[in-house]
Formats: sequence, C-alpha cells, structure tokens
Amino acid sequence: QVQLVESGGGLVQAGGSLRLSCAASGRTFSRYVMGWFRQAPGEEREFVAAIRWSRWSGGSTYYAASVKGRFTISRDNAKNTVYLQMNSLKREDTAVYYCAAADSGSNDPADFDSWGQGTQVTVSS
Repeated sequence: QVQLVESGGGLVQAGGSLRLSCAASGRTFSRYVMGWFRQAPGEEREFVAAIRWSRWSGGSTYYAASVKGRFTISRDNAKNTVYLQMNSLKREDTAVYYCAAADSGSNDPADFDSWGQGTQVTVSS
C-alpha cells in the first residue's frame, strides 16, 4: 500500500476554482492508477476522476459525467503527486474529496486499496 495525503480543500463561491493535491509515499508511484472520489453527507462515495500512466502512452484520464469539462486530473510522477483542478464549481460539488491508489481499475472504489484522509470542499452560492 501507499500512504496518501490530500491538501487544497476549502470554501469557495459557486463558479470559482480550487486545486487539490495528493502527495504519495513510495518509489513506485508511476505504476499506480490514481483516483479522486468524493462523499457528500448522507451519500455514497462516488467516483470523480482517475488517471493511469504508461511509458508507452503517457497519461490516460477518466471522468465522471458530472465533472467532465470542469475538472482536470493530472499527475507529476517525479513529485509523487496527483492533482485535481476544479473549475466552475457548483454547490453540488460540496463533499469530502478523497485521493486513492490502485494497481489497476479506473472508477470502482473497490479497486482502490490505499486512501487518503480526505479534504473538505465547500461551495457556497
């Protein structure tokens, strides 16, 4: 397993932007599929975005329909860090955002076996 620490959450007005970061421990960061999930009060944890990397094709990204076109996931393998740039934020984006790592998979939380502690994102109207 890999240790994950998120940062960058906070309070933002609707229409604003935030960038979340997730720093990972370990020397094999590039082999992991990295994902972002979120959980609002009383709701199930849901997939937001994921990114895998290969030396042949570079980064491949996946997004939930609700965030596609507004959120961008990226990774810096040299810094063992994955990012989630969130633009045009809406009230319904309010949730605790979790970073996760998996050996394989893309959008199923069950595929991810390492999780961060979460960071709160609150979008006000």
